[in-house]
Amino acid sequence: MVLKIIDYGAGNLASIKNGFKKSGVDAELISNPGGLENASGIILPGVGSFGDAMEKINEFKPALDSAIKNGIPFLGICLGLQVLFEKSSESPGSMGLGFFKGECVRFNEGLKVPHMGWNNLELTGVNPLFEGINEGDKFYFVHSYYVSPKDDKIIAAKTDYGVKFASACAKDNIYALQFHPEKSSLKGLEILKNFEKICKC
Repeated sequence: MVLKIIDYGAGNLASIKNGFKKSGVDAELISNPGGLENASGIILPGVGSFGDAMEKINEFKPALDSAIKNGIPFLGICLGLQVLFEKSSESPGSMGLGFFKGECVRFNEGLKVPHMGWNNLELTGVNPLFEGINEGDKFYFVHSYYVSPKDDKIIAAKTDYGVKFASACAKDNIYALQFHPEKSSLKGLEILKNFEKICKC
């Protein structure tokens, strides 16, 4: 089994790789679409702006389309969740990957931005990514924008920060988190282990 972490030059790659390593899983960094061949699972981390990220991620889109259509499990983290949607108010005119319908919007004025620190999850149903995770467990967030899905059925968890936003989304073999599991202590590592289990199925 080979997990592939997409390196497009702007992700928290070392912490993601180390997070998987602590979970007993080796993950390989790849910097070109050809590296996705033979992947058992794909991870897309991300930091920075939506538009800048998409300029680099677009070259991976055909390979990602193919992998996802072939049922390869995919995990997006932080900005890696946001770029799965169609667009973001952060970067008008920049189109996302469009795997999920909806957009990313900025937190309301009056709230401290970015939303940074520990916050809890409200699970919306049973999901294999959250096996062993309990209602109210806390995870580490750092973000100024959140996703607004058109289809509420893809929302796997919600979090309250002035507004109750989608902090995790899932559909078929696509999983995505707004928080950072690799920075979320033992509960976060449990999620990474769960993704590995999903990749083995």
